[in-house]
Amino acid sequence: MTDTLTRQERSERMSRIRGKDSASEMRLRRLIHGMGYRYRLHVRTLPGTPDLVFPARNAVIFMHGCFWHRHQECRLARMPKSRVAFWREKLEANKRRDEENINRLNELGWRVLVIWECQMKEKDLNEVSNVVRRFLADGTGGEYDEIG
Repeated sequence: MTDTLTRQERSERMSRIRGKDSASEMRLRRLIHGMGYRYRLHVRTLPGTPDLVFPARNAVIFMHGCFWHRHQECRLARMPKSRVAFWREKLEANKRRDEENINRLNELGWRVLVIWECQMKEKDLNEVSNVVRRFLADGTGGEYDEIG
């Protein structure tokens, strides 16, 4: 199946996709900051450049986009209809890289929490807040925890 957009239209749309400071990430940052926690952003010296880093707690949080990181059974993680082979390979590589980065972080003694884009809706923020509070305050959630 061919793309329904022209090359220029597709390029313009793809240029709007943000790797940092997405709406979901900003909402998460405001939520956590409002809870009284302070963090560092996008620490490049750590595997995977985590979105939020809490050095004193040896904890990191990734804010994953459902499409790019292949959130299981999420409607936002649908496969594009054009260039299926290209997208499958690219998105599966993203997923493998995420797993490798999480394993490397765990080996370095970091606890990891993954929060998905679809969970940052207004109705789910209370649950996200509770999970983050337990993760940061109590250290619960094991070495790796994923909401969703």
